[in-house]
Amino acid sequence: MNFNSIKKMQDMDLKNKKVLVRVDYNVPLKDGKVDNTKRIVATEKTIKHLLDNNCRVVLIAHLGRPKGKVCPEFSLAPVAAEVEKLFGVPVHFAKDCVGPEADKVVAETKNGEIALLENLRFHPEEEKNDTEFAKQLAKHGEIFVQEAFGTVHRAHASTSAVAQLLPSGAGYLVQKEVEFLGKALENPARPFAAVIGGAKVSDKILLLNNLLDKVNVLIIGGGMAYTFLKAKGMEIGKSLVDDTKIEEAKQVMDKAAAKGVKMLMPVDFRVAKEFSETATATDVDVIPADMESMDIGPKTEKLFADELLKCKTIFWNGPMGVFEFPNFAHGSFAIADAMIAATKNGAISIIGGGDSVNVLKKGKINQKEFSHVSTGGGASMEFVEGKELPGLVALAK
Repeated sequence: MNFNSIKKMQDMDLKNKKVLVRVDYNVPLKDGKVDNTKRIVATEKTIKHLLDNNCRVVLIAHLGRPKGKVCPEFSLAPVAAEVEKLFGVPVHFAKDCVGPEADKVVAETKNGEIALLENLRFHPEEEKNDTEFAKQLAKHGEIFVQEAFGTVHRAHASTSAVAQLLPSGAGYLVQKEVEFLGKALENPARPFAAVIGGAKVSDKILLLNNLLDKVNVLIIGGGMAYTFLKAKGMEIGKSLVDDTKIEEAKQVMDKAAAKGVKMLMPVDFRVAKEFSETATATDVDVIPADMESMDIGPKTEKLFADELLKCKTIFWNGPMGVFEFPNFAHGSFAIADAMIAATKNGAISIIGGGDSVNVLKKGKINQKEFSHVSTGGGASMEFVEGKELPGLVALAK
């Protein structure tokens, strides 16, 4: 799709309007309180812009996977207190997102105030993209703003159907995601490198094939690398492998060669006798038959880092090893360090959501060291795979 066709909220007449905003407040809760407020803080620019325009702001969101039933442990009630604390205006919480209770709370909310409605996924109609349910949501606003990039790959009532019932635009967070991911794919500063890791090849084949049409360098790490190495005829010992994807791995390597894309894979490994947090890591150039590789080795770290420092755009999705175990997190941290160094040299560095973000959290690495850290997870993956995202299609002019 043409990303320039996506309407922006700031181009709309918002003054004194009742604005329905889809936010991603799927936050961790602990002892009935919000444990991490990052997702709430991420919406600050959009909501402040609406409050500055004296809007009545009506927030809709989901939390967890209640599967279409009311589950008190997935209530958004604890989120309301955090929203009130952040924005310093009254926040009215409704115990439902549609029906008399929601209508009453929205009606009582004044301009310059916020209403937060209960979990959308307490209703099965939300995930079915039900039009009647979307009409009930649309009653809460004169304008719809999409601020939940993490949900735009879902054709749900609050992302797709409702956007077709009201004048709709993208909030600042969605705009930033589209700008960084879209520019990286359509018009990157070159050389452009993609670093792809994670466990499953099957999850990444579409991503790899789309990236090969765009990148100059493709770096493969993580559990998926062993399928590629086996496809090259290398000994991988007891390492993770998907034997059903050997042929597809060969096709990816052939496509890279045909397109002149430089493809880098691990040249040494951190191996262990058992898959365990306490397992001792041993650096090897060849994986022994009775051992499993759980991370890239120091030579590979240097090989990958040296390449990244030559690049002007870097996209990273997926860890290099079992980063959850301290002895096997080093490779993933090394990629983060190389990207930070490249960013300081003027490169655009993009973390593509998912477990790559968890690597940063695990290593206590400041996200501000990168040009952009996607909030999307599945949405950013599908965006980079070249798929049409229903929530963005619905915002097109």
